[in-house]
Amino acid sequence: MTRSRLLAIIVFLMTGMIIVFPEVAFHASLEGLQLWFEIVLPTLLPFFIMVDLLMGLGVVHFLGSLLEPIMRPLFRLPGVGGVAVAMGLVAGYPMGAKVTGELARSKSITQVEAERLMSFANTAGPLFLVGAVGVGMFGRPELGITLLIAHYAGAVFVGLCMRLHKGPESPRISNKGSYLGRALDAMDKARRSDSRSFGLLFADAIRSTFQALLFIGGCIMMFSVLASVLSSTGVLYPLKTVLAFLLNLFGLDGSLAPALVKGFFETTLGTQTVAQNATSLGAGAAAASFILGWSGLSVHMQVAAMLSGTKVGFKPYIQARLLHGLFSAIIAALLLGPMSFIPASLKNTMPVVSTTHYLNGSFAARFLASARLATSFLLILVIMLSVVWLIKRMIYISFRSRS
Repeated sequence: MTRSRLLAIIVFLMTGMIIVFPEVAFHASLEGLQLWFEIVLPTLLPFFIMVDLLMGLGVVHFLGSLLEPIMRPLFRLPGVGGVAVAMGLVAGYPMGAKVTGELARSKSITQVEAERLMSFANTAGPLFLVGAVGVGMFGRPELGITLLIAHYAGAVFVGLCMRLHKGPESPRISNKGSYLGRALDAMDKARRSDSRSFGLLFADAIRSTFQALLFIGGCIMMFSVLASVLSSTGVLYPLKTVLAFLLNLFGLDGSLAPALVKGFFETTLGTQTVAQNATSLGAGAAAASFILGWSGLSVHMQVAAMLSGTKVGFKPYIQARLLHGLFSAIIAALLLGPMSFIPASLKNTMPVVSTTHYLNGSFAARFLASARLATSFLLILVIMLSVVWLIKRMIYISFRSRS
């Protein structure tokens, strides 16, 4: 059977299940729409617009030149990859994939480098991890901090593992000229190659942002419907039974099997089911961390859309998602055990992401929280890069005076 025929049969069966269970599909689509409108849209909107403007103005290439000494030794990636990682960590799915796709389409990174980058740059955002999951689903702000540390540490470990993914790499940035001068030259070159006026650039940013966000909303709704309808038909019952048996066999909580199955399709549904069914906090945190690392088929489809127009392979990304889930689950278990002092010490130092006002507020409140986080990220980045430049300048002057 050809691939196209198999896809046609699957879509036909899905349509039939929706017709048989119209009420389930209707409520699931409403839940997906509510999730998109209340959390995803206000969270991602400022970051999507900001990234398009930064790309068009050449600021991404400026930052990439400054980040080159960090990204090359650690992850075997050019400096511009650091922008994708940072934006992915701050804004959440699928921001890292969007920046990676833009870099791949502009030939700023090679195909292999894009495969390395998207494998660990596409992560959940802090507002979702702490606000939605920790506070909203589990009712524990301190658990949100644990999930955040486990998720981001897992992403770093995945990035280090992806160094083994070999292939052609982009040329290193020349060391000629000053550190800041090379970055400014890279920004000017990128701006000239874009050549759009700021008005046209802003209009394109708004247009492409809403087009991408509408697609993300459609993915969330469709996979929410798919997971609910499949659960109602009983098709997933054998899978849940086998998974529960395997979990019990390894001494884990078998009651989390339905949550893991739902998390396979959609992250939010999976983590919400974990919070409702977990018999212990440790098992619930580990299962939620695994689901967040895996990200769900809904996010994978969003990533595929963000990478359209490139030749980036998807197999390394899927392998990295499984690896991220395992790393995150192990780290979460450690943070709730022998390393519990780490999230406890950070609980009161992250007011932006630990406030319940973000989750319980209006659309405007969530949008302002996201915009504030985006602004804070830019200010921190500017300060860090300024410090790096000053240190390099001091070292340069010191060596020059000795000679």
